[in-house]
Amino acid sequence: MKINIGRVLLGGLAAGLLMNIGEYVLNDKVLRSQMKEYVRLHNFPTPGARAIAIAVVMVFVLGIVMILGYAAIRPRFGAGPKTAIIAGLFAWFGIYFFNNIIAAAFGFVPTSILPLLLGWGLVEYNVAALIGAWLYKEA
Repeated sequence: MKINIGRVLLGGLAAGLLMNIGEYVLNDKVLRSQMKEYVRLHNFPTPGARAIAIAVVMVFVLGIVMILGYAAIRPRFGAGPKTAIIAGLFAWFGIYFFNNIIAAAFGFVPTSILPLLLGWGLVEYNVAALIGAWLYKEA
């Protein structure tokens, strides 16, 4: 079967929107004070509009790639939530888990919030994958 690129884009943009909202809520609402204090303590620059714009665009790209992955593994695992979660887990492990563990090891992410970050990302990525996969239909 052919992958429906239009539906990959639709599902991927929906997944990316959900992940962008999730990251905004996590970083600007849930962890706002911890993030400000951590940035101040380590003298990290505050991300400007350009950095935030790049991050938002890349999360949309990630959503598209995640749903493309879902479309690619559908023939092997079948359509549906189980396969969407597998695609979400691939993305979560490759992006969220891997990067946050490495960042924590180098001191760029406080270990005190690491469990929250990993759990948040796990839910966020899998819900996004489920929504994106729900919108995907074969060509």
